[in-house]
Amino acid sequence: MERTFEILKKTPTLEEFTNLCSVVGLGDNINFNVAEISLENSVHAVLVKDNDKVIGMGRIVGDGAIYFFIQDVIVHPSYRGMGLGIEIMNSLIEYLENNAPNKAIMGLFISKGKGTFYDKYNFEDVTPNMKGVYTVIKKCE
Repeated sequence: MERTFEILKKTPTLEEFTNLCSVVGLGDNINFNVAEISLENSVHAVLVKDNDKVIGMGRIVGDGAIYFFIQDVIVHPSYRGMGLGIEIMNSLIEYLENNAPNKAIMGLFISKGKGTFYDKYNFEDVTPNMKGVYTVIKKCE
């Protein structure tokens, strides 16, 4: 029997987001106390469902005009290797191609070991006159 998955243009709930992030080992890296605000401010998002179970997601964040970042492309480990990550990326890229203005900058952060997955989407390290960097704000709690 062939499995069919549903791809929805929908932002995950806080519970869905927390569950997916935790199952792939990102639980210690995300402040879930403020994640709901982040989710509400998504430019666009997609969910992948297997019946009622959320098994994948991806989001676009940014200012909605010049800068767009693909975030949280996650597929539950039990469902990897089925092409779902490609479906998520294709859906996000299609949204940007249809909605982002000319010369918009699309970026993403890549988890260690996942770089080759994104090669097919023509992401470049950076242009010769830019350097992509980031830092994480850590406060004592």
